[in-house]
Amino acid sequence: MRRATRPGAAVVTIRVLLADDQALIRAGFRMIIDAEPGLEVVAEAADGREALGLARTTRADVILMDIRMPHMDGLEATRRIGADDDLAGVRVLVLTTFENDDNVVLALQAGASGFLGKSVEPEDLLHAIRVVAAGEALLSPRATRALVGRFLDHLRPESPPTPALDELTERERGVLMLVAHGLSNTDIAARLHVSPLTVKTHVNRAMTKLGVRDRAQLVVIAYQCGLVRPGDTVPAD
Repeated sequence: MRRATRPGAAVVTIRVLLADDQALIRAGFRMIIDAEPGLEVVAEAADGREALGLARTTRADVILMDIRMPHMDGLEATRRIGADDDLAGVRVLVLTTFENDDNVVLALQAGASGFLGKSVEPEDLLHAIRVVAAGEALLSPRATRALVGRFLDHLRPESPPTPALDELTERERGVLMLVAHGLSNTDIAARLHVSPLTVKTHVNRAMTKLGVRDRAQLVVIAYQCGLVRPGDTVPAD
């Protein structure tokens, strides 16, 4: 993120890269984003190959990535970004025309930090960019959690849990389960009667032990290992 100094305050600007093969969609998103203080579109790409190159040259904070694009699709571009250590700070927010598109599962596994339907309301788009730029996944306790559950329904849970999951402490497993249900750090902290900073520490340790880079991938692992199953409700306090 770029910091610009103003009298008495530092302003953080979130740099956004738009990747979509439809120029009208890019223009619409650019208009919404550039009109929002603290957000800036730094480049546009018409395919995944171009998006990958611009991710390296612009150092965007967040990429709005369409799935279906020519030359290189958004899934492959997301995989390559996720595998590039030099782009570890870049977050990918996948865009999809069909919210029941199974490709979203693959996008989460490839390293995307979340997904949006292209019919998203402007305020929800702006909120999503800020959430992802802050290092959290776009996995809310509401419709998105149910949507992720449907997407992951076809994935066969592993039994018993993988050795990597066994490496987590009991508290880390509990936090992981709540993360998979879509709760924010603040929500988890309130349930566990600890500080949000403590929850963040547990989340970061779980990510390190499981070898993942963000909360979206933690959710995928939680479903794959059977820690959380589609249709589960958040456990009572």
